[in-house]
Amino acid sequence: MSILKKLSIFVHNNAAPHSPGGDSVRDVDKENLAAAALMVEVAAYDGQISSCERGRILNLLEHRLGLSRDEAIELFVEALAAQTDSTHILGFTREIKDHFDETGRENILELMWEVVFADGKEDDYESNLLRRVSGLLYISDKRNGQIKKKVKARRQ
Repeated sequence: MSILKKLSIFVHNNAAPHSPGGDSVRDVDKENLAAAALMVEVAAYDGQISSCERGRILNLLEHRLGLSRDEAIELFVEALAAQTDSTHILGFTREIKDHFDETGRENILELMWEVVFADGKEDDYESNLLRRVSGLLYISDKRNGQIKKKVKARRQ
Protein backbone atom coordinates (compact mmCIF):
# COMPACT_ATOMS: atom_id res chain seq x y z
CA MET A 1 0.00 0.00 0.00
CA SER A 2 1.38 3.42 -0.90
CA ILE A 3 2.42 5.90 1.75
CA LEU A 4 -0.17 8.40 0.49
CA LYS A 5 -2.93 5.83 0.80
CA LYS A 6 -1.69 4.88 4.29
CA LEU A 7 -1.77 8.53 5.37
CA SER A 8 -5.24 9.01 3.95
CA ILE A 9 -6.55 5.90 5.74
CA PHE A 10 -4.72 6.84 8.94
CA VAL A 11 -6.08 10.38 8.94
CA HIS A 12 -9.66 9.28 8.20
CA ASN A 13 -9.67 6.48 10.79
CA ASN A 14 -8.08 8.34 13.68
CA ALA A 15 -8.17 11.57 15.60
CA ALA A 16 -9.96 14.70 14.51
CA PRO A 17 -7.92 17.65 13.32
CA HIS A 18 -4.84 18.44 15.37
CA SER A 19 -5.47 19.89 18.77
CA PRO A 20 -3.10 20.81 21.59
CA GLY A 21 -4.40 17.92 23.71
CA GLY A 22 -4.38 15.40 20.86
CA ASP A 23 -2.71 12.02 20.74
CA SER A 24 0.96 12.88 20.25
CA VAL A 25 1.90 9.42 18.94
CA ARG A 26 -0.71 9.66 16.19
CA ASP A 27 0.35 13.22 15.37
CA VAL A 28 3.99 12.12 15.07
CA ASP A 29 3.06 9.17 12.84
CA LYS A 30 0.99 11.39 10.55
CA GLU A 31 3.71 14.04 10.35
CA ASN A 32 6.36 11.42 9.55
CA LEU A 33 4.24 9.99 6.74
CA ALA A 34 3.46 13.43 5.36
CA ALA A 35 7.04 14.63 5.60
CA ALA A 36 8.50 11.57 3.87
CA ALA A 37 6.03 11.70 0.98
CA LEU A 38 6.51 15.41 0.38
CA MET A 39 10.32 15.25 0.68
CA VAL A 40 10.44 12.52 -1.97
CA GLU A 41 8.01 14.48 -4.13
CA VAL A 42 10.19 17.59 -4.08
CA ALA A 43 13.39 15.59 -4.66
CA ALA A 44 11.91 13.84 -7.68
CA TYR A 45 10.20 16.90 -9.12
CA ASP A 46 13.15 17.83 -11.34
CA GLY A 47 13.09 14.36 -12.90
CA GLN A 48 15.65 12.63 -10.71
CA ILE A 49 16.55 12.02 -7.09
CA SER A 50 20.25 12.60 -6.62
CA SER A 51 22.30 10.64 -4.13
CA CYS A 52 22.69 13.88 -2.12
CA GLU A 53 18.91 14.29 -1.95
CA ARG A 54 18.39 10.64 -1.05
CA GLY A 55 20.99 10.86 1.69
CA ARG A 56 19.52 14.10 3.02
CA ILE A 57 16.01 12.64 3.17
CA LEU A 58 17.21 9.57 5.07
CA ASN A 59 19.23 11.78 7.42
CA LEU A 60 16.21 14.02 8.09
CA LEU A 61 13.95 11.04 8.69
CA GLU A 62 16.40 9.64 11.22
CA HIS A 63 17.67 12.73 13.00
CA ARG A 64 14.83 15.23 12.74
CA LEU A 65 11.92 12.80 12.91
CA GLY A 66 13.55 10.28 15.25
CA LEU A 67 13.16 7.16 13.13
CA SER A 68 15.56 4.23 13.23
CA ARG A 69 17.69 3.65 10.13
CA ASP A 70 15.48 0.71 9.10
CA GLU A 71 12.27 2.71 9.63
CA ALA A 72 13.69 5.61 7.62
CA ILE A 73 14.64 3.34 4.72
CA GLU A 74 11.23 1.63 4.75
CA LEU A 75 9.41 4.96 4.77
CA PHE A 76 11.66 6.30 2.00
CA VAL A 77 11.00 3.26 -0.22
CA GLU A 78 7.24 3.56 0.31
CA ALA A 79 7.39 7.28 -0.48
CA LEU A 80 9.34 6.55 -3.68
CA ALA A 81 6.66 4.12 -4.80
CA ALA A 82 3.91 6.63 -4.08
CA GLN A 83 5.73 9.49 -5.79
CA THR A 84 5.02 8.20 -9.28
CA ASP A 85 1.35 9.17 -8.96
CA SER A 86 1.62 12.96 -8.72
CA THR A 87 -2.15 13.41 -9.01
CA HIS A 88 -2.30 12.78 -5.26
CA ILE A 89 -0.50 16.02 -4.37
CA LEU A 90 -3.64 18.20 -4.22
CA GLY A 91 -5.61 15.76 -2.11
CA PHE A 92 -2.58 15.01 -0.02
CA THR A 93 -1.85 18.66 0.78
CA ARG A 94 -5.54 19.09 1.65
CA GLU A 95 -5.23 16.24 4.17
CA ILE A 96 -2.15 17.87 5.68
CA LYS A 97 -3.78 21.29 5.81
CA ASP A 98 -6.85 19.87 7.49
CA HIS A 99 -5.00 17.77 10.08
CA PHE A 100 -1.96 19.80 11.09
CA ASP A 101 -1.70 23.09 12.88
CA GLU A 102 0.35 25.91 11.40
CA THR A 103 3.55 24.81 13.16
CA GLY A 104 3.20 21.25 11.86
CA ARG A 105 2.65 22.47 8.29
CA GLU A 106 5.66 24.80 8.56
CA ASN A 107 7.81 21.94 9.90
CA ILE A 108 6.92 19.82 6.88
CA LEU A 109 7.67 22.73 4.52
CA GLU A 110 11.04 23.24 6.24
CA LEU A 111 11.94 19.59 5.67
CA MET A 112 11.03 20.00 2.01
CA TRP A 113 13.36 23.02 1.72
CA GLU A 114 16.11 20.89 3.29
CA VAL A 115 15.71 18.49 0.38
CA VAL A 116 15.77 21.31 -2.19
CA PHE A 117 19.14 22.50 -0.87
CA ALA A 118 20.57 18.99 -0.30
CA ASP A 119 22.60 19.13 -3.52
CA GLY A 120 23.80 22.67 -2.84
CA LYS A 121 21.62 24.34 -5.45
CA GLU A 122 18.06 25.53 -5.76
CA ASP A 123 16.34 23.97 -8.75
CA ASP A 124 13.61 26.07 -10.39
CA TYR A 125 11.22 23.12 -10.63
CA GLU A 126 11.63 22.25 -6.96
CA SER A 127 11.26 25.88 -5.85
CA ASN A 128 8.12 26.21 -7.93
CA LEU A 129 6.67 23.09 -6.34
CA LEU A 130 7.39 24.39 -2.84
CA ARG A 131 5.77 27.71 -3.61
CA ARG A 132 2.64 25.90 -4.79
CA VAL A 133 2.68 23.49 -1.84
CA SER A 134 3.07 26.36 0.63
CA GLY A 135 -0.01 28.01 -0.85
CA LEU A 136 -1.96 24.76 -0.66
CA LEU A 137 -0.89 24.41 2.99
CA TYR A 138 -2.02 28.00 3.71
CA ILE A 139 1.51 29.16 4.48
CA SER A 140 2.06 32.71 3.25
CA ASP A 141 4.68 33.56 0.63
CA LYS A 142 6.40 35.70 3.26
CA ARG A 143 6.62 32.82 5.77
CA ASN A 144 7.68 30.41 3.02
CA GLY A 145 10.50 32.84 2.15
CA GLN A 146 11.57 33.04 5.80
CA ILE A 147 11.68 29.25 6.09
CA LYS A 148 13.62 29.02 2.82
CA LYS A 149 16.19 31.60 4.02
CA LYS A 150 16.58 29.83 7.36
CA VAL A 151 17.28 26.50 5.68
CA LYS A 152 19.57 28.04 3.08
CA ALA A 153 21.60 29.80 5.79
CA ARG A 154 22.00 26.51 7.69
CA ARG A 155 23.22 24.75 4.56
CA GLN A 156 25.96 27.33 3.79
